[in-house]
Amino acid sequence: MPSCVVVTGYGAVTPLGLNAADTWKNLVSGVCGIGLISLFDTTDFEIKTAAEVKDFNPVDFMDPATARYSDRYSQFALAASLQAIEMAGLKVDDSNRYDIGIVIGSGVGGIGSLSQQINVLSARGPKRVSPFMVPMMIADSAPAHVSIKTGIMGPNFSIASSCATGADAIGLAYRLIRNGEISTMIAGGADAAVTPIGIAGFTQAGALSKNPDPLKACRPFDKDRDGFITAEGGAVLVLESLEHARKRGARILAEIAGYGATSDAYHITKPLETGEGAAKAMELALKSAALSTVDYINAHGTSTHFNDLSETAAIKKLLGEAAYKIPVSSTKSMHGHMLGAAGAIETMICCKVIQEGTIPPTINLVHPDPGCDLDYVPNMARNADVQTAMSNSFGFGGHNSAVIVRRYTDGQG
Repeated sequence: MPSCVVVTGYGAVTPLGLNAADTWKNLVSGVCGIGLISLFDTTDFEIKTAAEVKDFNPVDFMDPATARYSDRYSQFALAASLQAIEMAGLKVDDSNRYDIGIVIGSGVGGIGSLSQQINVLSARGPKRVSPFMVPMMIADSAPAHVSIKTGIMGPNFSIASSCATGADAIGLAYRLIRNGEISTMIAGGADAAVTPIGIAGFTQAGALSKNPDPLKACRPFDKDRDGFITAEGGAVLVLESLEHARKRGARILAEIAGYGATSDAYHITKPLETGEGAAKAMELALKSAALSTVDYINAHGTSTHFNDLSETAAIKKLLGEAAYKIPVSSTKSMHGHMLGAAGAIETMICCKVIQEGTIPPTINLVHPDPGCDLDYVPNMARNADVQTAMSNSFGFGGHNSAVIVRRYTDGQG
C-alpha cells in the first residue's frame, strides 16, 4: 500500500523575509518585495527592477570560508534547509543518516559565480580563474552543501526543469517516499539570477516587465501586465512517510497528496495557448490524490501575457464551470518569480493557507484582462476554510507541474 506523505517542516529565504514566518506575514498583508536592483550597477540596463533577498548573511548558516566559496543560490538553499530541518525537529545521527535523502533543484545554478569568473578570465587570464569555480557553478552544489553541513548521507541530487524545478523536486521526493524507497526527503529549490547576465538575458528574451514602478510592475491577470519580475531565494520542505513521522512524534503540518507533470512539446519559451499540457498535469495531480477538485489554487501567474491566459484556459479546461468557484491567486505579484525556487515556495504557501485559513491576494490586479476571468483574490487576503490546495508551476521548454496539498487530520492514512 503506498505511503501517505506528510510535511513536517519548511524553510524559506525570500524577498519578503529571511524565514517562512516573515514571508507568510508579509504575503497575507499584501506587502510587495519588489524594488530597484541594488546587487549591481544598472546604469546601462533597461530593466532596473527585481525582487532581491534583503539583509541575508550567509555566515549565519555556514562558516566564512564556505560562504566565500559558494554561490548565493546554494547559500539560500542551505539556509532554507536548516530552517526546515529545525522546524521538523529532525535529528541526523548514525542511526538514520542513510535513510534521509536530499533533492534540491535550481533553474540556473551558480550563474552569478560563472559570470564573475568569465570576467576574471577575460581580464586576467585562465590562471586567475578560481579553483572553486566549478563547485560554485554546478546546480548540484546546493544539495551537496546541505549534505555536508547536516551529515545526511542518503540519495543526494539536483534536478532542473526551468521554473517548474521546485515543484518537480517536491514531486520526485513525494514519489520516492510514497513508493517506500525512503522515509524522509529534504526537497525544494533555489536560484539567484538577479545578476547582470541574468537580467540581461531575460530582458533580451522579452520576458521582463518594463514598468518603472517596482511596486506595480508585477500584475498577474491584469490587462496592463507586461512581463515577470526576476526574483531570488530558496524554499525547502521536509517530507516524510506518515509512519515515520508518527514514530518519531513529529508535528504534521500538511499532506502532499498528489503530483502530476507533463510537457507541452510546443515552444522553448511560450506555453500552449489552449493550456492542454498544463490542464493534463493538473488532472494527473488530482487523480493521484483521488480528488476531482481543490479549494484553492496557487497559480504560476507570472504576469506575462501568454502565461496568464494559458493558465486560465487550463484551469477552465480541467474544471469547467466549477473553475469560477475556486479562489486562485498569484503570490508572485509580491515575491516575484523565484525561478527554480518558485514551485517550492508556492507549495509551502499552500501548506500555510491550509494551516491558517487565509488566502494571500494577487496584488496590483486593478484592470482584469477579459481573458482572465476567474476569482483571482484581488488585492486583499481572504479568510477561507481550505482543505485542499494545488500549486501550479510551468517553465521554459514546456514543463508543466502541479502539486496537491491536503489538510492532515489525526487518524488519516
